[in-house]
Amino acid sequence: MLNTGRHWGVLGVPSSAGGHTPGMDLAPGALRAAGLLAGLAASGGSVVDHGDVAGFRRVPDPSHPDRQNIGAVARVARETASAVASIVKANQVPLVIGGDCTVTIGVVAGMRLAAAPTALLYFDGGPDLYTPGRIEFGNVDAMGLAHMLAIPGSDPVLTDIGGTPPLLQSQHVVLYGDAVPDNPTDLESVLMQQLALTRIQAELIHADVGGAAETAKARIEGAGDRFIVHFDVDVLGHMHMPLANMPNSDAAPLGLTVQEVITSLQIIAASPKFAGIVLTEVNPNNAPADDHLDRYIQMIIQGLSHVR
Repeated sequence: MLNTGRHWGVLGVPSSAGGHTPGMDLAPGALRAAGLLAGLAASGGSVVDHGDVAGFRRVPDPSHPDRQNIGAVARVARETASAVASIVKANQVPLVIGGDCTVTIGVVAGMRLAAAPTALLYFDGGPDLYTPGRIEFGNVDAMGLAHMLAIPGSDPVLTDIGGTPPLLQSQHVVLYGDAVPDNPTDLESVLMQQLALTRIQAELIHADVGGAAETAKARIEGAGDRFIVHFDVDVLGHMHMPLANMPNSDAAPLGLTVQEVITSLQIIAASPKFAGIVLTEVNPNNAPADDHLDRYIQMIIQGLSHVR
């Protein structure tokens, strides 16, 4: 039978502060209403809903064009950190429903505040390694991992969340599922090499999803005493799950399929070192029909469940 066997502490972070447009702030409410928590409970886990931190709906921020709404991003991350620390101290496994990708800064900081520092499996269509001034739109959700690693050029208002930076060293991170082409002129491609980040690309997952996921699990288990999974819906090909705020192209290199995500999560989340998950970048406004949210929920529930 399907059974998560976990004591989930659910937290909503209804914020699109780091995004290009509003919409991701609606995800916690939409996913609850569509049955995510009920589905987790039905699969065998216990679920405690801790409600939402105070959210933020993205607005244009001409005073900070290269790091838009960074003050709101930081405030949301700090409040997320405090709430996650309380969940961990209650011996529950955080399941954090964002919100844009910067939510994960608060989750990793919250683990540190709870005296449970964590490694991070970054299950995402891109590595989010930009810093202010290095991405055209100034969207901070493309800068989340850069700030957790405190890459030069990062803004201290984010790097200092959770204490002395960096929140993570490069050896504490595994990138999983990106479709970024290897290109010496691409900033993120160059940074991934310079930082020597462990990287399991989408093409490897297409070739052998079970083998890729087992490799990722072994690498992240070796990175620390526990790990959190950051899951961005944009790791999926847009044709398979059209919910992402910044969808991957449907041209090669293709994003993942729904089944590839389910298989990957089942293998990775079965680890005894799995300590929680952050769901990011779902924009309910992008759903062509209601059943796309249902499909997303079923994908997550199946991925977080395993055969007992």
